Amino acid sequence: MTDATILADRYVAVWNEPDPTRRRAAVERLWTDDASHTLQPPQEIRTAAGALGVAVDLEARGHDALEERVTKSHDEFVARGGFVFRPAGDAARLRDMVKLRWEMVPRAGGDVAATGLQILVLDADDRIRLDYQFIES
Repeated sequence: MTDATILADRYVAVWNEPDPTRRRAAVERLWTDDASHTLQPPQEIRTAAGALGVAVDLEARGHDALEERVTKSHDEFVARGGFVFRPAGDAARLRDMVKLRWEMVPRAGGDVAATGLQILVLDADDRIRLDYQFIES
């Protein structure tokens, strides 16, 4: 059984990984072939969608879509934005679930720019099969 803190560190590291080949390998190690990553967008997006009568959540399913999701986030926030992601607080495991919090901070130092909560559901080999992301700030 993988320790929650180790899994949290590995999870956050993939979002910071600059090398596309290493990033893809990390995606394949962390997530199952048919895993899904479901993102609850920030409140302003949910509010705008609600005004249109639409519920909004975003999903990436499978290694190719997961790699694309991680890469787009990396390109926007890490490569161009100058931020890094890091674990925040203690990760916790309950049976096949792991809860972890993360924060996005300027690489050069400064205040936290964003925070989030991940709920991960693991398979028997401790690979992620369901990944729920909540942007908290």
